Amino acid sequence: MLETGMKAPEFKLQDQNGREVSLSDFKGKKVILFFYSKDMTAG
Repeated sequence: MLETGMKAPEFKLQDQNGREVSLSDFKGKKVILFFYSKDMTAG
């Protein structure tokens, strides 16, 4: 479990276009991650 101030572990996910991106792709930039379930959405 991560706590405030801890660095996030490296991970890879697909973006909304199916392209694979990793956390390291955004090194040096501010990142906000928003997770939601596909249930009851158009996605």
